[in-house]
Amino acid sequence: MPKFAANLTMLFTEVPFLERFKAAREAGFKAVEFLFPYEHGMEVVKKAVEENGLEVVLFNLPAGDWAAGERGIAADPRRKDEFREGVKQAADWARALGVPRLNCLAGKRIDAFTLEEQWRVLVENVRYAAEVLGEYGINLMVEPLNYYDVPGFLLNTTAQVLRLIDEVGRANVFLQYDIYHAQKVEGNLTVILREHLAKIGHIQIADNPGRHQPGTGEINYPFLFRELDNVGYKGYVSLEYIPLPDTLKSLSWVTEYGYTLG
Repeated sequence: MPKFAANLTMLFTEVPFLERFKAAREAGFKAVEFLFPYEHGMEVVKKAVEENGLEVVLFNLPAGDWAAGERGIAADPRRKDEFREGVKQAADWARALGVPRLNCLAGKRIDAFTLEEQWRVLVENVRYAAEVLGEYGINLMVEPLNYYDVPGFLLNTTAQVLRLIDEVGRANVFLQYDIYHAQKVEGNLTVILREHLAKIGHIQIADNPGRHQPGTGEINYPFLFRELDNVGYKGYVSLEYIPLPDTLKSLSWVTEYGYTLG
């Protein structure tokens, strides 16, 4: 049976961020993730985690100015120092919160540089991040995003991330497999799970179209969940979707599919 985690950036938005930890626990979750914790004090977030007996399974490295549309700086040759400072910051947070994996967003194409130049700095930066995090036993995820929702994003497919992982050459670098993004770009979900399980370090889900909860779109989630059991996936499946009509009501699919949150 899948182990589910709540993405607190997407779920429980009916209450402020720091109150979402309690809301997740009361809903039945034992594990959570979020995009970025950095605007909140480390001790404040740690207290919210510990008071609610939750495990934080993942968050992202700093990814530039999110509100302005940036989606990562790992492939920006002008910002190597900023990226590397962000790695150290994220490592400090991960150690404080006991988080075993962090996600790296590559960022978008930059017209001032060739694709080869951006790829080269991406490889260098991901290798650097893997080495720093590896000192603390932390794994690094790299996530492809679909080009419909994030035009210009550098990594769109499983194959691109697998190539990056191969070139980086560090054992603690894995694919963050977001089923929603994958369905929009390449489909073939079951084949990817079967062929590349060893390099999948984390899974996130939402249905398509709309990025809402399972059962609202075209993806056969009962089949995929059974397939995760069949291939022996042991990691977390994080609910990174836009809930309809609200978070608690959106969770009805869990019991309908015969699962529990805890």
